[in-house]
Amino acid sequence: MHLSTFKDLGLSEHILETLSANGFEKPTPIQAQAIPLVLKGNDLIGLAQTGTGKTAAFGLPMIEKLVAEGKRPDPRNIRALVLAPTRELVNQIAANLKLFVKKSPLKIGVVVGGVSINKQTEQLARGVDILVATPGRLLDLVARKAVTLTQGRYLVLDEADQMLDLGFIHDLRKISKLVPKNRQTLLFSATMPKQIAELAGEYLTDPVKVQVTPPGKAADKVEQYVHFVPGKDLKTTILKKTLTENPDGLSLIFSRTKHGAEKLMKHLDHVGFKAASIHGNKSQGQRERALKAFRDGEIRVLVATDVAARGIDIPGVTHVYNYDLPEVPDAYVHRIGRTARAGRDGIAIAFCAPDEIRLLRDIEKLMGINIAVASGEAPADQARPSKGRSGRGNNGAGHRKGNGGGQHHNGGGRPARRERPAGEPVAATSGFTGDDLLRDERRPQRQERRDHGHPQNDGRGEGNRNHEGKKNHGRPGQKQGERRDRNHGGRNENRGGGERREGGQGQRRGNGGNRGHQG
Repeated sequence: MHLSTFKDLGLSEHILETLSANGFEKPTPIQAQAIPLVLKGNDLIGLAQTGTGKTAAFGLPMIEKLVAEGKRPDPRNIRALVLAPTRELVNQIAANLKLFVKKSPLKIGVVVGGVSINKQTEQLARGVDILVATPGRLLDLVARKAVTLTQGRYLVLDEADQMLDLGFIHDLRKISKLVPKNRQTLLFSATMPKQIAELAGEYLTDPVKVQVTPPGKAADKVEQYVHFVPGKDLKTTILKKTLTENPDGLSLIFSRTKHGAEKLMKHLDHVGFKAASIHGNKSQGQRERALKAFRDGEIRVLVATDVAARGIDIPGVTHVYNYDLPEVPDAYVHRIGRTARAGRDGIAIAFCAPDEIRLLRDIEKLMGINIAVASGEAPADQARPSKGRSGRGNNGAGHRKGNGGGQHHNGGGRPARRERPAGEPVAATSGFTGDDLLRDERRPQRQERRDHGHPQNDGRGEGNRNHEGKKNHGRPGQKQGERRDRNHGGRNENRGGGERREGGQGQRRGNGGNRGHQG
C-alpha cells in the first residue's frame, strides 16, 4: 500500500494543519512506513540513512499520541525521551519537534553537556513532555535528582549505531532501566551491526522493522569519484582546483583528525577560500557560528571530523570531499549522505593515497560498486580485480552514481557524462524530511562528553562572509578528454566516520568507531 500524503497516514487535522502551514504534503518513505506503525503502538526498528526524515517519522506520531492523552508531566518528570549521540543532533531534533508542536500545549526540553546544568535543572523542574538528550548529561541530571523518568511512555534511540560507536552502551542500559517497561520503544539506525541487533533484542518488544535503504548503499543522486594521489600535497592541489571551479557550491570536507581538519581549514582560508572548521577542539560557540555561517552561505567550505559532523543537516550541501578516507567503510556512506539530501543531487569526491587503497577497496566491497576514477591510477599491485562488475562505474569519472550502487550504464567504455548546464539550480523535492527543518535559531548547546574533554577555544572566528548561499551546485566546466578535471567535489553532508576521540582522549582506531564521548 502506497501512502502518498500525511493524511493517508492517519495523522490528526491539527498535525496536518501544522505541516500544511509549512508547505509539506508528501511523506518520505521512512515516514510513510513508520508513522502508521508508531500510531498503532508497535515497537519499531527503523533503518534509514541520514536525510530521510527520521525525526518526523517518530516525532509526528509520538506528538499525536501525547496530545490525545491530554496529560501533563509532573514536576521533574517527562512523558517521552529521545536520546541522540551528539549535541548538534539533539538540538536539530529539538528544533524539528518544536515546529511540530506549535499551537499545542506540549513542551520540548533539551539536555546536553557543555552548558549550564543549573539552567537545565530549572527547565526540568516544571516537567517536560518530550525530553531530547545526550545520554551522559541526562544521567548527570538523574544523579542530581533533577529529573526522573518514571512517567516516560516513549523511548526513542536515534542514531543508535553512533551511540554504540561513542561508547554509550552502558549509559543506554542504565537509562532503559529508569524508563518504565510498559513503554513504546523506537530505535533508528543507519546501519545494523550485530550490537544493534542485540540492543534491539534487549530493549524492544516484538519490534517491526522498516528499512528504506539497504545497508552500505549511498543516498540516491550522489555521484561518486575518486582521485588516486601519491600524497597529501596533490590532495590539497586538486581540492583547491575543484573548489575554485565550484564557487557557488557548499562543500563539506572530511578529515580524519582534529589537527588535520584545523590545519587544512587554515590553509584554505589563507589562500582565499571562505572556510571554517568544526571538531572536538572547538568550543560550542565556535561550532555553532561555523554551522550557521555555512548554512546561511556566508562561508562556502566547512572542514569537519566525523564525530563533529554527525547529524549535521544542511540541505544545500553540494559537494562532500573525503580528504582522508575513513577506516570504517560504513563511515564513508554516512559522510556522502551529507549531500543529495531532500531529493537534491550531490557529488562525492574521495582522495586515495597509496596507504589508503585498502580502505577504498573495503568501501567498494561494502557498497558493491567500483567508484569512478577521476584522475590518477591505483598502484599496480593494488589495482582492482580485472573481473570488475560491468557498468558499475570503474570506467572513469563520467559514470553516474546513483544510490551508491551505481546505476548501470552501457557496460563497457566510458559512458557519456550527463551535463548539468552551468548555474542550473537543483530542484527542491516535494518530499518532507523532518530532519531538514532547522528553523530554530537558538544556539545549539555545547557538545556533551561523559569524559568532560575540554574543548580548546582556539579563538578562530568561523563565520567568514562570502557569496549568498546560492544552491546552484553547478559542476565545473568539463573537458571531455581530461580525467583530471573530473574531480567534481562531492556535495554531501555526512554521518559517521571517525577520527581521534573528540573528547581529547587520544586516537581510537577507525573513523566511525569514534568513541569521543559526546553525550
